[in-house]
Amino acid sequence: MFQGRHLIRVCLLLFTLLAMSVVASEVRRHDSDEVNESKVADATEPRGMPDQRQQVGLPRVNSTTLENGNRITRGRSGFFERKPPREERTPEARTEYIEQLRDIYSKPPQQWPAPHVDHAVAWKEIGLLPELPPVDPESEAAARIELGKHLFFDPRLSASRQIACASCHDPDLAWGDGRTVSFGNERKMLTRNAPSIMNVRYSQVFFWDGRAESLEDQAHAVMLNPNEMGSSKSLVEGRLQSVPLYLELFQKAYPQEEITIEVASRAIADFERTIVGGRSRFDRFMKGDPNALSDEAMAGLDLFRREARCINCHHGPTFSDNQLHVVGLSYYGRKYEDLGQFEQTRRIEDVGRFKTPSLRNVSQTGPYMHNGLFPSIRGVLNMYNAGMPTLVPKNDQQMDDPFFPHKSPLLMPLGLNTQDLSDLESFLQSLEEPPLRVRPPERAEEAPSEGTTTSVAADYQD
Repeated sequence: MFQGRHLIRVCLLLFTLLAMSVVASEVRRHDSDEVNESKVADATEPRGMPDQRQQVGLPRVNSTTLENGNRITRGRSGFFERKPPREERTPEARTEYIEQLRDIYSKPPQQWPAPHVDHAVAWKEIGLLPELPPVDPESEAAARIELGKHLFFDPRLSASRQIACASCHDPDLAWGDGRTVSFGNERKMLTRNAPSIMNVRYSQVFFWDGRAESLEDQAHAVMLNPNEMGSSKSLVEGRLQSVPLYLELFQKAYPQEEITIEVASRAIADFERTIVGGRSRFDRFMKGDPNALSDEAMAGLDLFRREARCINCHHGPTFSDNQLHVVGLSYYGRKYEDLGQFEQTRRIEDVGRFKTPSLRNVSQTGPYMHNGLFPSIRGVLNMYNAGMPTLVPKNDQQMDDPFFPHKSPLLMPLGLNTQDLSDLESFLQSLEEPPLRVRPPERAEEAPSEGTTTSVAADYQD
């Protein structure tokens, strides 16, 4: 009797659990469209950030379809206007389309279709990187590169002796660090992502906010920044002067100059200018290999230049216009606010303006954007397809705020379909560089002080 009642209870429990599972499945199915719409709107919120919708009176999902078919999706601090995705081609039509593209893009770039760029954009065609000038291995130029390589990998340039340039720009991590944002002095979490320095010799803008005038200034600023390497002029110079190998290397590289932090910055910059790509599948295609690009990448190349409008900002051999733009990710008036170039210039038009990064080797350099917000390329493409967020004032104070940021007019909803986004991603993957191992030089030992050994404590006494 007891066993029978126990069996009935078990059966009832299993039936209840099954019914709950069915109900939950129906709820998920019913909500899936709204949740998917909200993913793009929520993508601008870093993991761990508190939900602010209740503070501004916004529901978690608030979507409206306009008369033109576009859909407005509200997020935490603004909205997206999403165009309906365009119709996908049939397999037969796609095959014919790819064949046409291969014929078109087998011709010289001067004969390629005109790109979809706005009138004010001074664009340059995408293509091969310039050839590197040869360096005589016995020259002072070669000696400066060798010195710069030693310095680049040497953590003694930092106050803690724990951070080198290579800590945030690791050759094994595509010359970035693979983190959302980098760690700095005393393990302080910084506010920006460390971009790759590959092809930095062609850059005209340095740092995400453009605050450095040159690559040399950038290296110098990082060493002295209390939140980054946290060092000082006297500390760097004292340590370098205590290393016999550095005395020799500086003499070969700069025979007429003393060992200073400024000269060290120049050597680091000279080494960084040797970090150049140009061996991707896209480069092979541009050099005449018609099979270097897959069908998907070929379709993505055409989209990149035309319907996806990427070339408005990502053009030229480095796939960057060397400009700064407002893309709607400043978190204006919120916890993670970053005003970009405005912090340097104090000009209203620079609020939320950040550097256009190069897209070469982009598939290896995530997370993406100045704050490392997106872990995948597809997430970035989804955002650009939605035109990036349009920020909306959340109170009367922001309504009257002259500094409230407005995103670049170059950004607009695109209406790309799933196949388009996959093709674009394939093209960006074709910019990937093959692995190239760069081994750090052997550590140069310091000469011990008379009667003592070098210690970290002694460094802090100056």
